[in-house]
Amino acid sequence: MNDKATDKVKRIAVIGGGIGGLTFAIAMRHHGIDVDIYEQADELREVGAAVALSANATRFYYHHWGMAEAFEEAAYEISALIYRDGKTGREIGRHAAGQTYRDLFGGPYLGIHRAELQRILSTKVGMDRIHLGKRLANIDDTGEQVVLHFKDGSKAEADIVIGADGTRSTVRNLMLGYEDYMYAGYTAFRGIVPVEKMPSMPDPTAIQFWMGESGHCLHYPIGGDRKGDVNFFLVERTPTTWPVRQSIGHADDGEQLRLFKDWHPALVEMISSNTLKTVNERWGMVYRMILGRWSKGRVTLLGDAAHALVPHHGQGANQSIEDAVVLADCIAAAGNQSIAETFERYERLRRGRARKVVYASVTTGDMLHLPPGENRDRRDARLASHDAMLHHLGWIHGFDASNFNEPDERQGGTWL
Repeated sequence: MNDKATDKVKRIAVIGGGIGGLTFAIAMRHHGIDVDIYEQADELREVGAAVALSANATRFYYHHWGMAEAFEEAAYEISALIYRDGKTGREIGRHAAGQTYRDLFGGPYLGIHRAELQRILSTKVGMDRIHLGKRLANIDDTGEQVVLHFKDGSKAEADIVIGADGTRSTVRNLMLGYEDYMYAGYTAFRGIVPVEKMPSMPDPTAIQFWMGESGHCLHYPIGGDRKGDVNFFLVERTPTTWPVRQSIGHADDGEQLRLFKDWHPALVEMISSNTLKTVNERWGMVYRMILGRWSKGRVTLLGDAAHALVPHHGQGANQSIEDAVVLADCIAAAGNQSIAETFERYERLRRGRARKVVYASVTTGDMLHLPPGENRDRRDARLASHDAMLHHLGWIHGFDASNFNEPDERQGGTWL
């Protein structure tokens, strides 16, 4: 069977209509190839409230694919990155964003509601290429075409299949034959709050980390219809165990404040004013280890399906976007390569960086929750230093996934 990629890749199927899958479809269309997306939900919807997009992602939407206007209307450009003591509100480190950030890293730093992002991306792809209500049951990769079997009894054929179906990926489970989630030791609450409900909040237009031993809170502004509202992500280092097959658990009324009631008034105001309908949902933070290979036959993985990470670096969506860019470029430039060689190149270009970002996301959780002492003092000094922040964030935010010749030798390291 001829396995030359340029001859074989005419039809591409993506499992999952989230940020990574939609962005991959946009990237492939940039190369003149349309993609069909199969999404299990009956309507496009993103789990969670909002997402922060850093320059390693926004550079493509803005400068490669001509989508800047749509993002300017729907997103909010973050004014600064600030670290604070959770209880006292003491400012530990402040780093300008806005134009300063754009000049440093080549793209804006944005907060955007996931529904707005989903709308922008799906509009660019076109709903005629997005097939809803298609929950994957099985993949048959034994014939001339890959055959997708869905639980509604329907089938679809493709030359290659991209599993972009998130942390709890069905494609990954089918490839491995088992589930390999790992509980990170944290749970989280999500929320959106109108800024007028937080009169004590300093710098509401910034992305801020409020840190303490019991947990931390990350928040940033979002745009669109809720422009000026603030999205927050409240993390607790509890419970010690979690049923990893369950992504969401129930929380009693007031449980969000249980460990944070004596924190700064701005945080108490924020937590108490949560407007999400999912206010009583507790999210278990899980991640998945980097596989030695994340392709099998004519199937490969993208984004969280390949390398799910905890959200302490705010890089889950951004790494999916990087994957989408690299995979699309590899397919478009395949030439005489076989499909296997094309996927091997994609993995070779992505595996090392993804592994570093996953590791950085896990170690950052420990950094945010240090008890008083020498290590916390050293952390605070680094968070206050612009040079240290460039070292620890520049290798992530300044990365250009389209530059295959750029050496990936910049190490994030650990915080301590």
